[in-house]
Amino acid sequence: MDYFPFFIKLNHQKCLVVGAGEVAARKISLLARANANITVVAKSISPAVANMVITHHLTVCEKCFQAEDMIGFQWVISATDSEEVNQYVAETARNLGIPINVVDTPALCSFIFPALIDRSPMVIAISSGGAAPVLARLLRAKIESIIPPAFGHLAELAERYRVAVKQHFQRPELRRVFWEKVFQGAVAEQVFTGNLAGAEQQLQQLLSSSDQHSNIGEVYLIGAGPGAADLLTFRALRLMQQADVVVYDHLVSPEIIDLARRDSEKIYVGKQRSVHTLPQLEINILLAELATQGKRVARLKGGDPFIFGRGGEEIETLMAQQIPFQVVPGITAASGCAAYAGIPLTHRDHAQSCIFVTGHLKDNSIHLNWTQLALPQQTIVIYMGSVGLEKICQAMIAHGSPRDLPIALVQQGTTQNQRVIIGSLATMPGLVAEYRILPPTLIIIGTVVSLHQQLHWFQHER
Repeated sequence: MDYFPFFIKLNHQKCLVVGAGEVAARKISLLARANANITVVAKSISPAVANMVITHHLTVCEKCFQAEDMIGFQWVISATDSEEVNQYVAETARNLGIPINVVDTPALCSFIFPALIDRSPMVIAISSGGAAPVLARLLRAKIESIIPPAFGHLAELAERYRVAVKQHFQRPELRRVFWEKVFQGAVAEQVFTGNLAGAEQQLQQLLSSSDQHSNIGEVYLIGAGPGAADLLTFRALRLMQQADVVVYDHLVSPEIIDLARRDSEKIYVGKQRSVHTLPQLEINILLAELATQGKRVARLKGGDPFIFGRGGEEIETLMAQQIPFQVVPGITAASGCAAYAGIPLTHRDHAQSCIFVTGHLKDNSIHLNWTQLALPQQTIVIYMGSVGLEKICQAMIAHGSPRDLPIALVQQGTTQNQRVIIGSLATMPGLVAEYRILPPTLIIIGTVVSLHQQLHWFQHER
């Protein structure tokens, strides 16, 4: 991060603008909106700047810039069409320790102007660090299209009631929940339709009916998908960003954790083969305890929580204690990894059914219905099967599957580290022995695997 984003209060601060052309006029307009005290030094004054003298209370010095012109100023902007003058202004500012912006010349800048979305008192700033200003403006346009102009009125309403809400709710988490109800509910809708009086009335009613001692804890059982952060659902993202605590396992990527609310507590409870941070029963108890403390808990599980995710066990505990919860389905590893590997799970010419099983070893053996799995015209997806892969292949062959039946092992599917290993039941154990396999992995067995070479599309595949 080359530039750290600050919001500076420019009210009545002395700002010097060197130059008085069209570009300078745009910078003057921005400074004036922040009530800065603006002085312009330029050899000639454009009509655009001349028209601002009265409206923006400008002090104008029609002269060539000299170093002494900068004394006493707190901020400097150079917007001339002369590289030599801009260089001179920048050197002078640096020598005097004054922040300097040279328009369209990032190398000379100690601060830059972002693209702004002004919904005062809400202000959003977007910057590319001077690398691509047009891209920043395009992003601003996209964000502006989804933020109603009345957002500023909503912020002003919140400001008026901030003290009253703080006095009513002693606990910070209760205040946060109250404001989320205001900003995401009927109060906000009234503001957006222009009914400010109705919005204020509804806010007052909501405040008077809220119980500051109420236990509002809730658990969100969220499927975090197969790995890629942009495969999260909208609902998953929304609940993650309002949760007070995030409880996550080892299949949830750091990129997904970064999407959670910045100040939320993060608790890792990952379970890997033979290494359990917390046993499942203790995880169930932890979720219930956090919720009974009045906290909103996002329980993130890789893939879908109801497909080999033990989500049912967790909500059984919550139901027994009458703790509110929501279940947010996620893209399970089977569909995510198969799609990114170019392997359809069903296909008219290959498979009319698909079976999900777990290949988890118990007592060094795998107990599955091998007779059913060996039937033709189907796809078998095996979760957690990399350790027992050789036993799986041997059992399939022993129960009638062809030795040349295609099989794929997908490592870290949907991510930049995806790797797909293709073989047959006879050859796959030997192929895998040549690689260093990293979890998580998924096994796909069936003639649909033969379509991988034709249909694979994910270009980051290793």
